[in-house]
Amino acid sequence: MDQSRDKEDLMALTPDKHIVVIGAGIVGASLAYHLADKGAKVTVVEAAEIASGVTATSFAWINTTHGEPDPIAQLRREAIKEYHRLEAQLPALNIRWTGALSYGEGQSEVSPAHAQLLSRSQILALEPNLKQPPQQAVYVAQEGALDAVAATHALIAGAQANGAKVLTQTRVLGFKTLHGTVTAIETSNGTLVADTVVLAAGTGIAELTQMLNRPLPVQASPCIFIRYTAQPGLVQTIISNSAMEVRQAADGTLLAAEDYLDDSAENQPSAVAQRTTKAIESELEGAALSEPELACVGLRPISIDRLPIVGYLPNVSGVYVCTLHPGVALAAIVGRLVSEEILDAKLSDALTACRPDRFCLDTPARHERP
Repeated sequence: MDQSRDKEDLMALTPDKHIVVIGAGIVGASLAYHLADKGAKVTVVEAAEIASGVTATSFAWINTTHGEPDPIAQLRREAIKEYHRLEAQLPALNIRWTGALSYGEGQSEVSPAHAQLLSRSQILALEPNLKQPPQQAVYVAQEGALDAVAATHALIAGAQANGAKVLTQTRVLGFKTLHGTVTAIETSNGTLVADTVVLAAGTGIAELTQMLNRPLPVQASPCIFIRYTAQPGLVQTIISNSAMEVRQAADGTLLAAEDYLDDSAENQPSAVAQRTTKAIESELEGAALSEPELACVGLRPISIDRLPIVGYLPNVSGVYVCTLHPGVALAAIVGRLVSEEILDAKLSDALTACRPDRFCLDTPARHERP
């Protein structure tokens, strides 16, 4: 890393400096909330509507389980604690700390620090509707889930309560630079002067960084998201096994996530939803599901090395990148840490493995224009 540029970028911003956050999914909303909460002048720019991208099709499991080695283990360890802090500030987040129950093929390979190994009788006590409970399962009581769309709106509302502005239906068309520093962004609704621009646009980050001639390898990784109307009380926890990955909201909405296989007819979302419906009904007593309310493909932003990208963009001053997978699980902790890096010049060791300069961004500088 260019240490002189790093020190320059990490100079603390005074409260009157303007920060523009591009993207109003749950990550951008968390960044805006934490920055505004610390007194920054914040504007959020969103090409569509709040939470209309991948956030709208997120299973939204606050899942901190991961195998080793894990370069972002410190972030995962802090993620749940940060959500408890955040929900104390914003009760509208409405997180359901139900715990997560995992079993079946491939589920025993990872054992979280707080995991419990449950017996069949203990599993049935948690999930009495399971038709064929396993002999044992891993249970992580600390984990939970939220309504990602509602949580994003709660974070945006919290940011607005602290003075943030939100511009929806506003596309970013380009950046203005002067002497290697981004000074403004050009949008479909005019020019916004900015002291720091934070890129939190999910899969759109690849295009945005290309505009700056510093392309980042962020790919759109598909998954299938399914939502049903079901009777309340069918599922008590988050269940993840070889047949299904499901959870249930308080109003009875049943959510399922499935791997995306390919674009063949038999693997279209509607076809996958039919198979998932049969799997759920075969696994759960009393499950009589109607046609899904929604079955669609969600596009998750994942870097080529599958780690988050968080930090200042090399060779361009004034641009900070933040793209996460898993975005929901890490949104609270990363929102706080990024606000401290930008406003307090407090570099976080937990983000060391996430820096954008790990990619070979050695393209020549774009011609500057005032």
